[in-house]
Order: sequence, then structure tokens, then C-alpha cells
Amino acid sequence: MRLVLWRHGQTVWNAERRFQGQSDIPLDETGQAQADRAARLLAGLRPDLIVSSDLSRAASTATALARLTGLEVTLDKDLRERHGGCWEGLTDTEIRGRYPAEHASWNPPDGEPSPVVAERVAGALHRVATALAERPAGQPGTTTGLAVVVSHGAALRLGMSRLLGMPDDLFGVLGPLSNCSWSMLGRRHDRWRLLEHNAGTLPEPILSDDR
Repeated sequence: MRLVLWRHGQTVWNAERRFQGQSDIPLDETGQAQADRAARLLAGLRPDLIVSSDLSRAASTATALARLTGLEVTLDKDLRERHGGCWEGLTDTEIRGRYPAEHASWNPPDGEPSPVVAERVAGALHRVATALAERPAGQPGTTTGLAVVVSHGAALRLGMSRLLGMPDDLFGVLGPLSNCSWSMLGRRHDRWRLLEHNAGTLPEPILSDDR
């Protein structure tokens, strides 16, 4: 069983290095082109399921893959980015200037703490894995055992860290995901392992959390 954890394409706020959180910012023109390009690569993996955050930047990215595969996109609000509270809409420079201590630990003062996000997203990933395992044997398109999960930079990093059993103080070990890049997790004998990270990086990656 494999899970491809795919970050959405670029938005205007990504380009401006603004913290997006759960603000529903759509893909920009570059982000849509990124999604179309990455979808052509991921379609070659013959996924069985596509599950996405319900925020439009993720759902639009997932739609690009759905068009090529004929699969429906299942939306799951637990795959949303972390709630950023008063940080949402602020640039990285503004956050650093106004909230220096919180910026150092990258935890919004009135937003979701990292462990809470990790549990929420890991729970969604467990549900995707269960749905993948319960697909009827012999059903057309079930030979690969692979699901594509479309979500957000910080949400995916925290969720996969929890799924891999990493302690909270090591959440920063995994580097950030660039727009429209992905990581792949594999499960064997009930243990998850990281097979790829930040694959498919495009020429102008945005190496940050989902800001």
C-alpha cells in the first residue's frame, strides 16, 4: 500500500510569502499549470483513490488528476492546512516582526498547535489507507494499491511525521514540500516508511510551510 502526499499548486499568497492557513485562496495561473504538469506524472502511477482537502487550492489541484484518471475526488476537511489565527494573510516578514518568539517555533499564538494538526491529518491518512485496503479484490483499477492525497505543506509534513512515529520534537527533520511536489509513504507489515520526499520539484520551488 502506498500513499502519495501531494501539495497543491501555487497561489498568489504563496508567491507573496503570506501565511494562508485555512483562508481559501485559489490557485493562480502558475499554480494551475503546475497542477496540470504534475498530474500527468502522477497519472502514470495509476492511482486507485484521490482524496483532497476541501480548500479550493487543494481541490483544484486534485481535479487536474481526476480529469486524467477518471476518478472522483473525495473531499476531507481534516486534510485542511493548520489554522493560523492572526497570522493568516501576513507575510513572513510581518510575522517575524510582530511575533518573534512564536515565529521562532513557528506556532501561531491563536492557531492550531503542531501536535493537534499532526493528529488531525494522520487520522485522515489512516482513513484513506483503510478505504484503500477495503476496495473489493479484482475491481478494475485496484492493482496498484495507491492513493493520492492532496493537501497543504505544513499539514502534510506534520501528518506524515505522526504516521511515521516521529516524536514531536523531530517534526522539523522533514524538509518542506514545494508547490505541487509530493512525498510517498509505503506500508508493509503494518509499519509506514518514507519512500520519497519532495519529489517532482519544479524549477521555482517555494521552500516554506504553507504561508
